[in-house]
Amino acid sequence: MTLYGLIFVVFLGIIFLSRWINILNEYERAVIFRLGRLVSKPKGPGLVLIFWPIDRMVKISLRTVVLDVPSQDVITKDNVSVKVNAVVYFRVMDPTKAVVEVENYLFATSQMAQTTLRSVLGQAELDELLSEREKLNEELQSIIDAHTDPWGVKVSSVEVKHVDLPQEMQRAMAKQAEAEREKRAKIIHAEGEMQASHRLSEAADIISKNPTTLQLRYLQTLTEIAAEQNSTILFPLPIDLLKAFMPKSDP
Repeated sequence: MTLYGLIFVVFLGIIFLSRWINILNEYERAVIFRLGRLVSKPKGPGLVLIFWPIDRMVKISLRTVVLDVPSQDVITKDNVSVKVNAVVYFRVMDPTKAVVEVENYLFATSQMAQTTLRSVLGQAELDELLSEREKLNEELQSIIDAHTDPWGVKVSSVEVKHVDLPQEMQRAMAKQAEAEREKRAKIIHAEGEMQASHRLSEAADIISKNPTTLQLRYLQTLTEIAAEQNSTILFPLPIDLLKAFMPKSDP
């Protein structure tokens, strides 16, 4: 064998060894096809030997995938047009199904998430979409997971991230919130006036039972006014105190 022939054989040997010897990480599994047929169950992690070119290996990651669902145009049940985006958390539970049952499980899961998002949120009203996110998230997760289960994909969570409302709807909701705040303020003020009137009525009943209490109240009022350093003081005086100085009428 010539030198060139030996170099060619060594080169081919290196190529074959690089194809035969594969190192898989802890989170990876290998689905192996031999002459187009599936070979037993997935292999890995660690050292995996295949007989290339007879065998073909497909690597599948078992880590959780965070899929960002782009904004979708949704018309709610009460005919409000909104843009909604979400995030989907899923992972491959069965590498064999993820390779054999679907052409591209990442793309398929993304498309399923988008169509389900439009379908489910289109059946909800705007108030439900804004206030009952948890319920809608659970419904989305259940539906998407049921569709991806035959592909060996487990959807663990779906979260609606942002709801983009039209400007007109934002202004209307701002006016509604302001009206609600004014309503609560007026109700609280009215309740305060009612409680104050009850207290004043009770105080009037107590004072009416003892006239001396009314005189003490006058003196307390005078003390409070004097503390303000006003130049003019108007102090109510009972007319009964002036009867002694008034002329008596003839019989």
